[in-house]
Amino acid sequence: MNKQIELKLDQIPRELKLMLEWIQLENHPSQESYDTIDWELFLQLSIHHRLYPLLYTKMKDCERIPEQVRLTLEDLYKHNTFQMLHLSAEMEKLSKLLLKSNIPSLFLKGPVLSADLYGDISKRTSGDLDILIPINDLQRAEHLLVELGYKKDEYIQSLLNDWKWRHHHFTYYHPIRRIKVEIHWRLNPAPSKEPSFQELWSRRRKSSITNFPVYMLGLEDLFFFLVTHGSRHGWSRLRWLMDIHQLIHKELDWSRVFKRLKKYQARHIGGQSLILANQLLRSTLTKEMQPLIIGNRSSKIAQETIFYLEQMVNLHNDPVPKEVAKYHAMHLFSLMSFQQKILYLLSTLHPYYTDVETLPLPNKLHFLYFPLRPLLWFWRKTKKQEIS
Repeated sequence: MNKQIELKLDQIPRELKLMLEWIQLENHPSQESYDTIDWELFLQLSIHHRLYPLLYTKMKDCERIPEQVRLTLEDLYKHNTFQMLHLSAEMEKLSKLLLKSNIPSLFLKGPVLSADLYGDISKRTSGDLDILIPINDLQRAEHLLVELGYKKDEYIQSLLNDWKWRHHHFTYYHPIRRIKVEIHWRLNPAPSKEPSFQELWSRRRKSSITNFPVYMLGLEDLFFFLVTHGSRHGWSRLRWLMDIHQLIHKELDWSRVFKRLKKYQARHIGGQSLILANQLLRSTLTKEMQPLIIGNRSSKIAQETIFYLEQMVNLHNDPVPKEVAKYHAMHLFSLMSFQQKILYLLSTLHPYYTDVETLPLPNKLHFLYFPLRPLLWFWRKTKKQEIS
């Protein structure tokens, strides 16, 4: 590891630092580590970062931990184990349904990722099933899910088919089974660049945790997906970084990883993840990984990420505080390559559904939103200022 890369971690809460110590070390942290610990905050952070299954397996026999903390972690661990078994059964059912309908599917996270990286589905949390399929099969896949009793979340409002690139998945929920499924047609939303589904499918692996075949990403593609996904969320949950820590100990072909990240303009993002894993989780970085962290950009965006660890930033629940939303927008922009920044700025000229809400027009006249967009944007901004 380049010794010149040292992230500033002094503002991270001591409770989070203790949590990281427990995850890093085979032996228990020193007694001094427990002084002045707010154990309620410790539990909140373990839930927020989705690391309580791993923490429980390490802390369950330590008598120095308050009993209520250990009991709470045990309850969370048991609940997660049942949840993962529940998801595993549904995952196998959906894989069977899709493949028998000639819809190739790749399961991105969930139980397959837990088993693949941790060797045990109970050691990682998962709230849903993420399934990548070809975009041309979306309608057929939705029909199959609806027949099973799933309801589509119609939160995406689209104009002139912008959903195909502004978004990357649809969400479905089964009210009886209480399972959420996200059907992806991309790994990430635009302007990110990524391999085609056909490329990913050609490099797929088969999971061993089910009787019927369930397919997942190849190792190098998995690294690409996990680092681009984690960085897009600011690594605001350390579970995603723990996945990287586990993955880099597998037999990846790092020359292929480098070429793939470079091709899809994400080398700096791969470097960011390795620096964070090394600094926060003491991941060992080998000589083969060094090309990913050369230069200052990876360390710069890694330091930017510490903002999300200094407080409990939740980007998934609206409303996101203004200062956090502003910071996150700037961070996302800093992650983009020059070409991606140009594409993003151009995409803002494409009409949004808010333009329809501002000035409803018949479908056949929607093309007029292109020239009208600057005027509609100015109108909304003026009205917002008047209200405030």
